[in-house]
Amino acid sequence: MQTTKAIAALSALAQESRLAVFRLLVQAGPEGMAATKISEQIGIPASSLSFHLKEMLHAGLVTSKQESRFVIYSANFTTMSELIGFLTDNCCGGNPCIPVCPTPCGAPAEVNS
Repeated sequence: MQTTKAIAALSALAQESRLAVFRLLVQAGPEGMAATKISEQIGIPASSLSFHLKEMLHAGLVTSKQESRFVIYSANFTTMSELIGFLTDNCCGGNPCIPVCPTPCGAPAEVNS
């Protein structure tokens, strides 16, 4: 991913409503969700949602398709993966990362007897 594309994606996500919409669409999976459902779930007016979706479309974070009279929006998982890869590229200077928690975070440590 190019730096300019990463900046556009991060900029689009740096707003509370857009981040909430994107997370909702990630949860919805590839089948996506109609704009009316997104508006109901997030609790923002359709006019505001339209503005936010346009910003995320421009950044490549979401895709849209027409299904009868509804517009279905989906998270663009390719862009999401590219962004995560961009952010973690060369993590730890190319060395294997040391986990922060020796056991899965929140899990009790095993007790040796």
